[in-house]
Parts: sequence; structure tokens; C-alpha cells
Amino acid sequence: MNRGLAIFLLMIPAGLQAQESGNPEAGLRVAREACATCHAVEPGQNQSPRTQAPTFARIARVPGMTTTALTVAMRTSHKTMPNIMLEPGELRDVTAYITSLHKHP
Repeated sequence: MNRGLAIFLLMIPAGLQAQESGNPEAGLRVAREACATCHAVEPGQNQSPRTQAPTFARIARVPGMTTTALTVAMRTSHKTMPNIMLEPGELRDVTAYITSLHKHP
């Protein structure tokens, strides 16, 4: 994750919660289709296909990471990440999946 994004994510209060929670299992299915070309999306994967793309488990372990922070980050353009267009439900599911990985190595 680039440093600017990490700093931005840390600025979002940890207590904020997404208005609707997603389905982590559905989020994994979406992640396999939309994100796995660049990111390691499975628990236990230690290296992403694109070395500069953090694993989903690593993103989940960023201090203060919440579904709200992920939603904001995924809706913000980044030089190193394509603008993936997810439906609102898919976005909720993917962010729920990523945050569920905080306990995985």
C-alpha cells in the first residue's frame, strides 16, 4: 500500500461503521473475480501476483482498518490501482471479506 493511502486510512476514525454490513463469503467470490489479478485475496497467501499490490490480509491488518475506511479507499482513484467499478452490494461484500481477514497471518 502506498504511504499516502496508509496515512489517509489512518485518519478515518476507527469507530465509524458501514451502514450496511456485507457478506464476507460473497466478497471472496467477488475478490477472486475482480481483484486476484493483482492482489493475493486468499487467507494464507503471502505474495500478491503484482508485488506492489498488498495482500488482502495485509490490508486488513492496517491499524484502524474498517469497512468504512476500505470503502472510501476503494472509491478513491489511485495511480497504482485501476478504477474497479463494483456495484454497492459487491463493494460491501468485498470490504466485509477484507476486514474479516484481520485475524489471519
